Parts: sequence; C-alpha cells; structure tokens
Amino acid sequence: MDLNQARFNMIEQQIRPWEVLDPQVLALLSVVRREDFVPLAHKALAFVDMEIPLGNGQVMLAPRVQARLLQDLALQKTDKVLEVGTGSGFMAALLAHQAASVLSLEIDAGLATQAQKNLYKAGVENVTVRQADGSQGAAADGPFDAILLSGSVAEVPQALLAQLKVGGRLVAIVGQEPMMRATVVTRTSETAFTTTQPWDVNTARLAGFNEPSRFAF
Repeated sequence: MDLNQARFNMIEQQIRPWEVLDPQVLALLSVVRREDFVPLAHKALAFVDMEIPLGNGQVMLAPRVQARLLQDLALQKTDKVLEVGTGSGFMAALLAHQAASVLSLEIDAGLATQAQKNLYKAGVENVTVRQADGSQGAAADGPFDAILLSGSVAEVPQALLAQLKVGGRLVAIVGQEPMMRATVVTRTSETAFTTTQPWDVNTARLAGFNEPSRFAF
C-alpha cells in the first residue's frame, strides 16, 4: 500500500466532503501518522471510512468523524484539553498538536498502556494518559478550555460541563440510535451554557457512561 496516497485519498475523498475545510486540521491529518495508532491486525484499514476495533468493545472512530470533532473544538495553542476515551491515542495526538496540554482518560487499562506507547513512539510529549473512568472527568485537574468525548453518550454529565472554563467548549456525540448528533456546548458564564448540534452521526458508545432507562411507566 502507498501510505501517502492512501492518506491523501482519505483527506480528499472522506474528510473534505464532510465539510472539514479548516486548513490547520487538514494539514495536521497529513502529518500525524494515523497508521501508527491502528492495531497491527487492522493496519490495512487505517485510512478506510470505518470504525476500527481496538478490543473489549472499544473502537477508533472513523477518520471523517475525528476530523470534524477536531474542527468543531476550534482549539487554540494555549488551550488545556480533557479527552474522555483515549482509545489508540490518535485523537489525543491530534489534540496535542493544536493545544498546550491534553489529559486523556481511558477506562480500559490495556488501551491506556498501548496509547501511551503509541504517543511516545510518535514523539507526542504534551499528552498525559490516565487509566480512569472518564464519565466524571478530572475536576482536580480542571478547569479546561476544551473537553472532547471520543465516542457517543446518551447525555453529557453535568460533572463534565462544570469542569469547563467560561468561554470553554465541550464537544460530544449525543443521543440514541438511529439518531445521534454532534453537540457543541459552550460555557458563556458561571451559570449559563449554549448548545448547538451541527451534524448527525452514529458512533460506538463510550464505556462508563449511564444509559437512561428505555421503559416508560
């Protein structure tokens, strides 16, 4: 496989058509080697438009979804970022290139260890990977300029919103199949938040988050 051609095709055929037009995001996807964060057994799928299995029910999100989430976060070089769901570490690597520091929480100990190795090999030094249930965030390390949930949830816990700085934003994929929506929450004051839902996508669930009861009485 010509990796550079496959990477180019991924960007031009999957990511640009999905309204990812931020030149910084597109440039980043050209230089951060996605294939280095894919499990060896699935190396050939590194640039395919699909979720890649990581084991224990966890997945690496499709390239176009990761790219659009990154674009929606609109990171600044001074930002302190919290990611929930490290997975293979690829999204953390992208975040790290655009922010000052990233704390990434991964509930699966094996994935957390592998992500640390992947990030070390890639020369990414401003990410801290911590094995933890990320559903309640990391209040002792906050507040954060940006929070990203790298997977879908039924709803965003209030504990995470409370860890945003004023002016900070949280991006998550929220809802139930067959309708989940990318959700951008911006903290506008100590007590107020605004929410937009700019696009729809179904993705795998993040582990550790509560599911509402489906029963009606």
